[in-house]
Amino acid sequence: MRKLTGALCLGVMSVMSMPAMANEVGVIDWRQALLNSDAAQRSMNELKNQIGDKKQRAESLSQELQQLQQKLQQDGAVMSDAERNSAQQELRSKGSEFQQLRQQIQSMQQEKEQSFMQSAKPKLDRAVEQVVEKHDLDLVVDRDAVVYSEDGLDVTEEVTRIFNSLN
Repeated sequence: MRKLTGALCLGVMSVMSMPAMANEVGVIDWRQALLNSDAAQRSMNELKNQIGDKKQRAESLSQELQQLQQKLQQDGAVMSDAERNSAQQELRSKGSEFQQLRQQIQSMQQEKEQSFMQSAKPKLDRAVEQVVEKHDLDLVVDRDAVVYSEDGLDVTEEVTRIFNSLN
């Protein structure tokens, strides 16, 4: 009886220690699926239009700052104190404006990205659900969490196509 109980326990333990394996697995890069979508392209174009002027001004300021720094390095020793102070003040002023513009642009980009992600999440979930049903997948994992996968398991492009077709 002890041998039978021991064998039964050993059998149960070996079954419980077997790894759970999904029959059908899909891999998705959800960031790529979203970024390649038509909605993301529209959102990026809207953002470019919103920040275009600020970005041009920042680029212009960057060039001006470089020119001012070069001028101070090359001619600073022969400038009068008033000229040098004026150039340094202009450098600080333009540097401050440049930093403010960079922060505004970055903030606008983050807000737009967050807004897009919030609005796109339900639609992405529906697209993934449709791919799961179509291919009878048991498991879909993020590509970043996968060490190796065959190309046939990647459902990213299909999710993007379905995402684009959803209203």
